[in-house]
Amino acid sequence: MQKYLTEARQLLALAIPVILAQVAQTAMGFVDTIMAGAVSATDMAAVAVGTSIWLPTILFGHGLLLSLTPVVAQLNGSGRRERVAWQVRQAYWLAATVSVAIMIVLYNAGFLIHSMKNIDPRMADIAVGYLHALLWGAPGYLFFQVARNQCEGLSKTKPGMVMGFIGLLVNIPVNYVFIYGHFGMPALGGVGCGVATASVYWVMFIAMKYWVGRAGSMRDIRLTERFSRPDTAVLWRLFKLGLPVALALFFEVTLFAVVALLVSPMGIVKVAGHQIALNFSSLMFVLPLSLGVATTIRVGFRLGQGSTEAARVSAWTAQAVGVSLALITALFTVTFREHIAHLYTDNPEVIALAAQLMLLAAIYQFSDSVQVIGSGILRGYKDTRSIFFITFVAYWLLGLPSGYILALTDWVVPHMGPAGFWTGFIIGLTSAAVMMVWRMRRLQQQPSAVILARAAH
Repeated sequence: MQKYLTEARQLLALAIPVILAQVAQTAMGFVDTIMAGAVSATDMAAVAVGTSIWLPTILFGHGLLLSLTPVVAQLNGSGRRERVAWQVRQAYWLAATVSVAIMIVLYNAGFLIHSMKNIDPRMADIAVGYLHALLWGAPGYLFFQVARNQCEGLSKTKPGMVMGFIGLLVNIPVNYVFIYGHFGMPALGGVGCGVATASVYWVMFIAMKYWVGRAGSMRDIRLTERFSRPDTAVLWRLFKLGLPVALALFFEVTLFAVVALLVSPMGIVKVAGHQIALNFSSLMFVLPLSLGVATTIRVGFRLGQGSTEAARVSAWTAQAVGVSLALITALFTVTFREHIAHLYTDNPEVIALAAQLMLLAAIYQFSDSVQVIGSGILRGYKDTRSIFFITFVAYWLLGLPSGYILALTDWVVPHMGPAGFWTGFIIGLTSAAVMMVWRMRRLQQQPSAVILARAAH
């Protein structure tokens, strides 16, 4: 029992800074929405439309680079720190290549936005301008993720938290300058929001790079030459390890985007209730998501040390901590759901619907926790391909179709509206949780030599 309690303490010490970094990142989006909304409702809506395209695109790149964390953690655990710097250098090459692809996609996103039905032309123009400004931040964002994943792979999660809050603090005055037009700058409205956010990503990367360069604990992780050519073998390994995670993230984000589109014709009340419940549940999701990041580090480190038993203890401790936290957040959601809805709106119909959907959100917090921590565990074992298959089957073959049937048809029960989609979320996330746990157990039953050989690859 003692080993599980010790592991839980070490896990939370890693996870708490990640939680705070995620909160800072979420707060940046909140600040952008509020400050753009102060110009006009059109600017605020344009930023929301632009963000709905930016997020799945940049998260694909983000997911690819997550492959660096278990690689660095495993090298650190096995005492081969001298190999970390080369992996990081190659991850920068990967980030640079992906950035170019992302910038091309975002530059051409105007075709998609202008093709949307009934979209206000003014709003469409602002959304395109926002993305054209924001795309210059894509390399900064992805380079920052490389530096952050390097630190997290070495069990240093505090720098990412500090840089997250630096980004938030810089974001407010830079938004003020570019959105409203101060210090000789033109008032760019929603487009200024994109300029500010792109600038902030570069500030976060430069600050993180400076910290990594000066940190005493990183002194042994240096390359003597200032420039290295791309190493196709290492790049291919990182890409192959990261691609399933990138696709899984993309599937998850696009699932919620598709549901939002399907809910939109149901009327203002249902759209508002759905958005409130979704916004709050995504805030709660920060906890298990951060635990999943910490678990990847712990499992990768333990496997690097050559102990499959210690990796198993890390994995199951993380799941126990995750379920305990889910119990607390679910009780909080159920108890205060109407008060939470009141923070967003005074409309009694919207509050009633949001409160009903939050009950369903409280149910899926358990399976959501198990599946996202399970994904973190599988990343630690470098078994990322299964994450892709589990996510695709759970979300797109089970969750979305069942949600569609319950929400919009009378085939099983009278159509449930938004609650049907949320029941679909429960079905999808529970399926993902069951498959993740099954895969974990299958992996852990393999001979230690097989597990360690995969981790060392």
